[in-house]
Amino acid sequence: MGFLDAILGRSKPVRPDLDQLFALPSAAITLQAAAGFEPTGLGSVCFASVEGGAFSRIQSDVRALLGGPVDFSQDEYGYTWLLARHAPEDTAGLVNDLHAVNTSLEEAGFGPQLLCSLIGFRDAQERPLALVYLYKRGTFYPFAPRVDGGEKRDSPLELQVRAILGDDLTVEKELNRWFPVWGAPGL
Repeated sequence: MGFLDAILGRSKPVRPDLDQLFALPSAAITLQAAAGFEPTGLGSVCFASVEGGAFSRIQSDVRALLGGPVDFSQDEYGYTWLLARHAPEDTAGLVNDLHAVNTSLEEAGFGPQLLCSLIGFRDAQERPLALVYLYKRGTFYPFAPRVDGGEKRDSPLELQVRAILGDDLTVEKELNRWFPVWGAPGL
């Protein structure tokens, strides 16, 4: 970045660091101990739609890579979601799978289409929570939809989780970048 860029407020985008996903298992332990949220064993990767033969190839490559059933779906905005399942106590295995999928998509030239990855949690009251990794920002944020219906967030819970996990994860500082992922597979 040059001097003129600094004066004009332009900056280079943060390079994604997929290895940050490996901080999730220890963050899950912290979250469980501090707030009672336990992993569900569900995790997903979201990417912009890829058309035709490329999408079929991605599906078969991912299924071969993970060696098990993987669900693909599209949301109302046309984004593709890949859902991976593990035993709830196998957060490390789930993170390894999500990392492998992200890496293989990136290496296949689909890095610009990657949006986010998430893993799901629930507490004793069955409140859902996701830790979301923003691919293009290289940061995490909590997303907690309220259980009383509609598209409402439990903002106090999200802020509490941010405070709890501040030492475990690189948390996105700009709250306006904590995008809702309503109905995301794995949530």
